[in-house]
Parts: sequence; structure tokens; C-alpha cells
Amino acid sequence: MAERERGRVRGASTISQQTAKNAFLWPAPSWTRKGLEAGFTVLIEGLWSKRRVMEVYLNVAEFGPGVFGAEAAARHWFDRKAAELTLAQAARLAALLPSPRTRDAARPSAFVAGRARAIAGGAETIRAEGRDACVLG
Repeated sequence: MAERERGRVRGASTISQQTAKNAFLWPAPSWTRKGLEAGFTVLIEGLWSKRRVMEVYLNVAEFGPGVFGAEAAARHWFDRKAAELTLAQAARLAALLPSPRTRDAARPSAFVAGRARAIAGGAETIRAEGRDACVLG
């Protein structure tokens, strides 16, 4: 599946693929990296729970130039611990992805603000439907 932003179409990777790349490989695109990424992804999905994949992803994802992990992002963008973020702040961090070097969580563009509202709305729906047990606790 591809993401469309400002008229460009981007390729999309699963969270497991991004975790494999961010945790074990290098960022520059190449066929070699993509092949290794595929192998690591199979191992990750076979050995780790979805919760563990998400935990590692959130600890290695880039949320700004030189800002790696959700805890560092919370402190960088909002001067608070990740556990203290409001839903709106957490959604703004999520909205930075997949382009954290060009997006700003503290002063979001209209695109980032809209994306954050959609993410927060989805989180509220999951909570209201009682499906948040799979990610909480």
C-alpha cells in the first residue's frame, strides 16, 4: 500500500519491516538492505509478539533529527515523559511518521494536525470499543 502526500506516492512498510530496518540495518535504501530486512522481518514476526514488535519500534523510531524513541520524542517535543503525554500530544508524535525530519510536533502543519486528529480519533474508537486491552497493561 502506498501513502499519498503532496502529490507524491510513497511506498509503505509494515511496522515489523520498519523495526527490522531501524533496529538491525542501515537507513540508506538498497536491494541488499531490503533482502536482509525481509529476512529479519520473518524472524521478528515468528519470534516476537505484536506487543514486543511495537515496543521495540517505539524505542528505535526516529521522531525528529537525532531524536530516537518515543521517550526522547516526548521530552524533545513536549518537555515531558512519554507516560505523561496527552492523547493529542501522542497523536502528534505518531503523525510525524514516516517523515520525522520534515514535520514538527510542537508547531504542526495543517497536514500533521489533520493526521494527528485522525490518529486520536482512531485511538478513541479503539478505546470505546474495548479493543485497547491488546495494547494496554
